[in-house]
Amino acid sequence: MFDIIGRRYWFFGLSLLVIVPGLIALALWGIPLSIDFTGGTLLELQFTKSVDISQVRGVYAAHGFGDSTVQTSGANIAIIRSKELAVDQKQAIVADLEKVYGPSTKLSDETVGPAVGQEVARSAALAVALAAIGILLYITFSFRRVDHALRYGVAAIIAMIHDILVILGLAAILGKVLGWEVDALFLTALLTVASFSVHDTIVVFDRIRENSGIYRREAYETVVNHSVVQTLDRSINTQLTVMLTLLALALFGGVTINHFVVVLLIGVFSGTYSSIFNAAALLVVWENREWRTWFRRKPAPAAS
Repeated sequence: MFDIIGRRYWFFGLSLLVIVPGLIALALWGIPLSIDFTGGTLLELQFTKSVDISQVRGVYAAHGFGDSTVQTSGANIAIIRSKELAVDQKQAIVADLEKVYGPSTKLSDETVGPAVGQEVARSAALAVALAAIGILLYITFSFRRVDHALRYGVAAIIAMIHDILVILGLAAILGKVLGWEVDALFLTALLTVASFSVHDTIVVFDRIRENSGIYRREAYETVVNHSVVQTLDRSINTQLTVMLTLLALALFGGVTINHFVVVLLIGVFSGTYSSIFNAAALLVVWENREWRTWFRRKPAPAAS
């Protein structure tokens, strides 16, 4: 049998190896916010000629909007996010672009105020907080017949926070390296990842609850490891199905949902990892109170 729980500190270390650089990136660069949160104008224009990102950015820079973000969808569609444009500024920019790429068709023209983005962010934060409380109460109640039921709820919340930190750190790094920005779809991906993480964790915990009654004479660490191994195939197969679908969307779904799908893909992978290798292991650490020996010096070997 695989001794997954016996190697728990290796898996904890791997999690830290992923999370710590993300936290450093968050501290240094912060999260790059799109116009959904800062306010601005989104223009999606279709031209008769192929679009060059650098040229489109140059036209915007000539009008004083050099910090605009430009993406393409296909060869002749430009998606530009910029600071809020007045009607005359928008008309002047579109006219200059049409001189280069020919007549345009306006596929989307949206202006968002910063107050709307702030409200969305507050609502998302409140949703995560309420969901965490609800999950804690639900799991504690569902596992009330098991010793220390509260631990299961806390461990599930910690695993969920692990996945959220992975996504936030990723956003900071990709924002700096690739110029990606966080928009409203990012919040949707974040909440979806949190739900996937908790769902998979509960599956593992439920098997631990069943086996705790079956293998009463076994050590708790053995019961937990046996339960994780039993659910390993199910967890991997379920999440692999989702991840293959997301991979197809990331490759062929188009630029408008590309960031959203990539965040989901990495978040689902992180959720599977934390459920299998972290959440259940936390129960064993708590049961053994292993933190009492983390900083204690090992006794010197006795002299022969």
